[in-house]
Amino acid sequence: MEININKDIREYTEGVFFGLNLRQLICSGLAVASAVAVYFGTKGTVSKDIVTYLCIAVAAPFAAIGFIKYNGMPMEKIFVAWMKDNFIVPRKLTVKANNIYLEATKDYLARKEKEALNAKEHTDSNEAG
Repeated sequence: MEININKDIREYTEGVFFGLNLRQLICSGLAVASAVAVYFGTKGTVSKDIVTYLCIAVAAPFAAIGFIKYNGMPMEKIFVAWMKDNFIVPRKLTVKANNIYLEATKDYLARKEKEALNAKEHTDSNEAG
């Protein structure tokens, strides 16, 4: 007899039916029910190919809600975080980069640039005259 224990106890999920937890089971049922409703609601009006794609499009959000987890967050928390990140919280960056090296050598660089301009003017005036 062998008992499997998760390395991290927080990842434990209790299997209710076919190894699915209650959330996955309910969302799977909703996905199947919505796909069946779309199938019977549209099977006489549009072609079977379009009905198939409609069933998939209607069932996919329910399946995503039940099965997708990202960084330990279920789908509705992912959606709320996405909404906050993209629409609620402004994306204004107020960080100003500090270039310490440039600040330290600013006077030196200005002096060298001035010397280079003076040297160029001096050579230009010698060539013209």
